[in-house]
Amino acid sequence: MSDAAIPDRTQDHQPAAGWFRRALDSDIFYSFRRSKLTMVAAAITLLFFLLAIFASWLAVQNPFDPAQLQLMNSRIAPLWSADGQSPFLLGTDEQGRDVLSAILYGLRISLAVGLAGVVFAGALGIALGLVAGYFGGVVDTVIMRIADVQLTFPAILIALLVNGVAKSLLGNRLDEMSTLGVLVIAIGLSFWVQYARTVRGSVMVEKNKDYVAAAQLIGLPAPKIMFRHVLPNTMGPILVIATINLALAIITEATLSFLGAGMPDTMPSLGTLIRIGNNYLFAGEWWIVAFPGIALAGLILSINLLGDWLRDALNPKLR
Repeated sequence: MSDAAIPDRTQDHQPAAGWFRRALDSDIFYSFRRSKLTMVAAAITLLFFLLAIFASWLAVQNPFDPAQLQLMNSRIAPLWSADGQSPFLLGTDEQGRDVLSAILYGLRISLAVGLAGVVFAGALGIALGLVAGYFGGVVDTVIMRIADVQLTFPAILIALLVNGVAKSLLGNRLDEMSTLGVLVIAIGLSFWVQYARTVRGSVMVEKNKDYVAAAQLIGLPAPKIMFRHVLPNTMGPILVIATINLALAIITEATLSFLGAGMPDTMPSLGTLIRIGNNYLFAGEWWIVAFPGIALAGLILSINLLGDWLRDALNPKLR
């Protein structure tokens, strides 16, 4: 049998290997390796995501299942204190929920709402920014005036308004998952303006370049030009905004839950756990509010540090 009949399967892995090698040699990865603080922040962020993903394997109980809760185990101090009991490492709350288990499951809710809110805000803002920047004229004026009006209101106020309208319309028909969806929509409608304004500015620069004129001359439709050719050249600022907005979305959800307009007590997020623990802070059960607060602060700080690094790494003036 000749050598030509034997397929060379090594070539199948060359594109992937070449892409991975280029990523390792890129300026962004070099900047990442130089910053020890960024590497620590990335490790902490990854740890939080892994804890949320594997919460059902790591938690000693399911805090969302009333059958696994016992009121006899309520308000137990952390394990290292004199009144601590195994297996409640960080103690329990007033319903007998293990605080560590509640934090793990609460991380799941907070990250799910934050990520979904960022995706929704990004999709809405990017689409409106592309349309406004590419077509201009009356369409651009209407979209940008709506964005300017929304910028006059704080994001938390917009989220409270959307959340309140949804609850007034749906009332008792809102279950836990419906409440989560309402929070995602409320957060998405609060943060789309940043994406729209950033994308619009980038599109107004890109649409005057030769490759856009060439695409128009060969008859490509406007949606294909916007999404396939113009959008990839605006992804740098979008990634920075999305990273920073993830922390803001989690904070917004925690604020709504702390105010009683977010996730219910039966499916608590980190904000709900802080609100519940705050009621028992002056009674001496400090661990009920302290540990969820520390988890939320650590998550937000690590994501913000990643966002700051990404903003500097993608800024050509700082290279």
